Amino acid sequence: MKSINSVLFVCLGNICRSPLAEGVFRHVVDNAGKSGTIRIESAGTGGWHIGNLPDERSIAIAQLHGIDISNQRAQQVTLNDFLEFDLILAMDRDNLSNLEAMCPKGSHAIIALYRDYCLAEHKDVPDPYYGGTGGFEEAYQLASRCSNALMDKLAG
Repeated sequence: MKSINSVLFVCLGNICRSPLAEGVFRHVVDNAGKSGTIRIESAGTGGWHIGNLPDERSIAIAQLHGIDISNQRAQQVTLNDFLEFDLILAMDRDNLSNLEAMCPKGSHAIIALYRDYCLAEHKDVPDPYYGGTGGFEEAYQLASRCSNALMDKLAG
């Protein structure tokens, strides 16, 4: 398997699912004693929320589980990301399709569906934006399962 030194988590606006995935994976990496060995970021395929904090419900659910994502700021995927990141994980098939369409020639990044790459489940992480706190808890639980599986995978 290709060495993975950087991971980018991607959803649509970079305020709900991908910031949770970034925060949870950073927490898992830190708890494994690997802090600072993997570059971990998140971004959105859309640019509506650039510079904004994660959704307050994402911040709250992360905090409920002992993870602080309140210092993250939304950013949009750039062409340079395909050259800088080893692994780019989309939260859903629509974002995966957008990433594949914008991927420049010469990129060696692995682009995959988050749950498929981590858990061999070809399913999306549902977008909790228009729902209640239950959807955010579900997104957190999926991020936790995926992050632990991803850490195991990267550890060999």
